[in-house]
Amino acid sequence: MAVMVTGGAGYIGSHAVLALLDAGQEVVVVDNLVTGFDWAVDDRATLVECDIADEGRVRAAIRGYDVDAIMHFAGSVVVPESVTDPLKYYRNNTAASRSLIESAVTEGVRHFIFSSTAATYGTPEKVPVAENDPTVPINPYGMSKLMTEAMLRDVAAAHPINYCALRYFNVAGADPEGRSGQSTAGATHLIKVAVEAATGRRSHVSIFGTDFDTRDGTGVRDYIHVSDLAAAHVAALDLLRADPGSSHTLNCGYGRGFSVAEVLDAVDRVTNMTIERKLEGRRAGDPAELVADNSAILAALPWRPERDDLEGIVRDALAWERKLAERDR
Repeated sequence: MAVMVTGGAGYIGSHAVLALLDAGQEVVVVDNLVTGFDWAVDDRATLVECDIADEGRVRAAIRGYDVDAIMHFAGSVVVPESVTDPLKYYRNNTAASRSLIESAVTEGVRHFIFSSTAATYGTPEKVPVAENDPTVPINPYGMSKLMTEAMLRDVAAAHPINYCALRYFNVAGADPEGRSGQSTAGATHLIKVAVEAATGRRSHVSIFGTDFDTRDGTGVRDYIHVSDLAAAHVAALDLLRADPGSSHTLNCGYGRGFSVAEVLDAVDRVTNMTIERKLEGRRAGDPAELVADNSAILAALPWRPERDDLEGIVRDALAWERKLAERDR
């Protein structure tokens, strides 16, 4: 049996591939390489270059590699872009996911893990936010993911497939062994942007919004190390396989938040330099504060955070950024 990882040549997907391979799983990656990189796929995995909406090729891969589980990371992820180009997000995240889910059902895949997001909550009524709190997305990115969650719920009620939707908070860092990291040009994730500035790839870091109702006026987020997140996916797969009648929706975060200013202070400490900051207006679709209530995932899975140190996350991200710089020379 193999695990199909869609978007496995991208940031989070490539780390999930590493975690699966390290756990002894057979892995087939499906990626169209629009934003991913073939060199990011570990040599122990098989890469099938195609779009997840290409049902013929996806179904052939499911049959050919005896896939019993899918981890679905493929999609578009930039919140401000989703506001200016919503149809792209409903095509790439919702319509394409529908095609993938249909391929899974048709070919008898029994387990499905979905890369969802805390953006499904919109502006939460309380913080930290729990899985049963209202889901009222304030941007098309969050809505496109919530729609896919709804599809999975309905499909699991009608077919012999179970699922786990993992709602990510802010993912950061890189594989501590230096095997993968965030490599996409023009990334918008704060820690990625900050370490790019620290290595001279950007001139400054923009702070979007200084008038939020937070302790210092900048947005507060729950930052989770990408390797911890990948480990949560492996634990979720074990749960689905052990209990085929169960499905789950779980927050993936540490349960504590850091403001933009606090994160940049941490980057300054790690790099022993002062990164230039430029104050900008708020971006469309950004809530003031998003922090996970992670009690459900701690109860459902044997998973426990191992890298929940902000400066450690920054150090791993910085090490990867320096490795990328060497690669580009």
